[in-house]
Amino acid sequence: MLDIAGELHRWLAEGREFAVATVVSVGGSAPRGPGAALAVDRDGTAVGSVSGGCVEGAVYDLCVQALEDGETRVERFGFSDEDAFAVGLTCGGIIDVLVCPVGAHAPARPVLRAALPAVVRGEPGALARVVRGPAELLGGTLFVRADGSREGGLGGHPELDRTAAAEARALLDGGRTGTVDLAADGSHCPGGLTLLVESSVPPPRMIVFGAVDFAAALVRAGKFLGYHVTVCDARPVFATRARFPEADEIVVDWPHRYLRGTTTDRRTVLCVLTHDAKFDVPLLKEALGLPVAFVGAMGSRRTHADRERRLREAGVDEQELARLRSPIGLDLGARTPEETALSIAAEIVAARRGGTGAPLTGSGTPIHRDARDAAAA
Repeated sequence: MLDIAGELHRWLAEGREFAVATVVSVGGSAPRGPGAALAVDRDGTAVGSVSGGCVEGAVYDLCVQALEDGETRVERFGFSDEDAFAVGLTCGGIIDVLVCPVGAHAPARPVLRAALPAVVRGEPGALARVVRGPAELLGGTLFVRADGSREGGLGGHPELDRTAAAEARALLDGGRTGTVDLAADGSHCPGGLTLLVESSVPPPRMIVFGAVDFAAALVRAGKFLGYHVTVCDARPVFATRARFPEADEIVVDWPHRYLRGTTTDRRTVLCVLTHDAKFDVPLLKEALGLPVAFVGAMGSRRTHADRERRLREAGVDEQELARLRSPIGLDLGARTPEETALSIAAEIVAARRGGTGAPLTGSGTPIHRDARDAAAA
């Protein structure tokens, strides 16, 4: 539900009662992943989505029902050969959905009062809820902050809360949302239980090096994809707010020096658009030694060959060079800055999700890949 934290935070501040349905797990092809949510208030106002339209009506009705009877439930929706156009995912997928009422006296309400403002402020945190287990624990809610402090509980033994908090922090450290199975313990949770852990972390970074026209288009594409976008260039006349109004940050510095001193992580995307050896070589030598998600550089194939030669001479080894995506972007036949930005953004998405970049028509490959498939790719 953290994907609609802003709206739910406002509803709580206004004293509204509502029910929220959250995707717990996905099998096969489904439009949205775990954590996607739809909420409905007492007046019938809805926000969010769990399936992109396939089962929204049925999930809406479940939320209304949950508000009436106060019951937490998990429902499954999937494809049916017998009645493909009945309530279900005609794309062939299966989703499990947790439906929780958040009435005036719901145990989850004070937890959400603490969790949702923190998420809206951009603070890292993980929301853990019981989605399988003893009936009295179903929907139990625990919010864990990055420093280990927590709000709420799962309704069981304190040791269960400590274990759940540790598992939630592990997923939070990786910025992941997913389910966790806790081992059965006869004194705490007979038969074991499953948690849905939703992680909220600051947006990943995209750093665009080179304040050129292509960079302006790429900034817009990066913002569209949800990145925190920084533009860096050593030339103050080009690195200006007027040229890049949508960038989160504009830095005037030598690219390699800035990269050496800034914070990156395994989700960070580095796009080098300078195609000038005096900038590219020291920058890429620094970049290819970092544990980041993507390093790409613009330039012709001739420029790329010259760049590789210079990088080898600078001491970059073959394993590091293999990480370099150059010329950057997928082959879309792009010519304009906007088309080029689209090709770069497409390659970033493909690298992140394990896609091939090939047309889906006639490919026979899965449209939606899970995290394990992406990691393998």
